[in-house]
This record gives sequence, C-alpha cells and structure tokens, in this order.
Amino acid sequence: MFRVILLITSLIAISFANSEVRISQNLPYVDVNVSGQTIRIHRINDTANLLTDDFSKTSRVCPPFCVQPIRPVDGVKNIEELELIDFIKTKVANHKGIVIDARTPKWYKLETIPTAINVPFTITQTNNMQIIQKLFKLFGAKVDANGKFDFSTAKELAIFCNGIWCAQSPTFIRNITKYGYPKDKIYYYRSGMQGWKLLGLTTEINTPKEVK
Repeated sequence: MFRVILLITSLIAISFANSEVRISQNLPYVDVNVSGQTIRIHRINDTANLLTDDFSKTSRVCPPFCVQPIRPVDGVKNIEELELIDFIKTKVANHKGIVIDARTPKWYKLETIPTAINVPFTITQTNNMQIIQKLFKLFGAKVDANGKFDFSTAKELAIFCNGIWCAQSPTFIRNITKYGYPKDKIYYYRSGMQGWKLLGLTTEINTPKEVK
C-alpha cells in the first residue's frame, strides 16, 4: 500500500514538473510545510481555464470600489505573486511572518490564499487601545506596563484583499501604522485575490482560521 501511495505521489510530482503551466520558468510548484502540514502552491494546469466567478468582473462602482494607490503608506513594501510565494515559503514556514487576509469574514470563508489568517480590516478601525494591543500581541509585538509597544519581535506581515479596486487592505495598513506598527515589516500585495486567481494559483476554501 505504501509503495502504491509513493508511486502515485511520484507520478503527481512528475506531472507537475512536466507541466506547461509553471509558476515561473524553473518553478513548477512550491511545497511549504506549515505547522506540520504540507501545502502545495501551483497554477491550474488547464490552458483553457477561465475565471467565471465574481473576480471575472472588470468594473465596479467607485466609490467605494476605486483603484487603489500602489503604495498606501510610504515605507511599506509592495510585492506581487512571486514575492508572496517566497514570503510564505521563507517567512510563514519559519514563523517569522504572517499572511493576512484583511477582507470581511464572508469573503475569507469563500476562498483565500494558502496559509492566510483572517483579520478583518474593520478590527483596526477602533480607538480602543486594548483591541490594538491584543492585535499587535497576536503579531508578536510586546507591550510594557505603560502600554508602550516593543516591535523588536513583531512578525512581518503580508497583507491583501480582493484586488487593486479593494480598499480593505490599504485601510488595514494605514490603521496599524498609525498605531506604530513598523512600516518596514509590512508588505502590500495589491493585486489581491483577483490577481492571484487570474494566474490560476492555488486557493483554500472554507478554512476556519478566522481572527475575531
């Protein structure tokens, strides 16, 4: 039985290695081990595949669905798909980074990027410092007796929402930097879910990693 499983696994790996639809020229797929679970990120290997869901739409009413600036806050790094995949492989897998889906929970429950946790942007729209402290502690920051933050152990954050027309992750970024989260520890994936899906990259559906 083990030999059969091993053979099937090997055949799958070979099929991906010979795939016409690679992530990049020398990268057919990426395997990431997160908390003992192996996640494979690859592209849909059907050259006739088309988007048919809500992400196939080109036009949305603005406001609120307006094209977002490439950099919501000066000092925040911009990344795209290859950089985000590398972030998952190097930062998330080694517990040095977190991928944050800043959308509202209903979007997150439908579909998200592998390893992402849901921290809705609405959580950051608060003047309650206890909530901000709790959030920043989740991200690895420390708070002293006077309520002052120590970000020396804070994790790097890769933040996204629905796409270049979605203001949820830019709002999230503006709010957490307002409270002092280091800009050099923040990455903005502006293309978001629409860009990720446009390239046929792996998604997770109905995953229960929601932060309330």
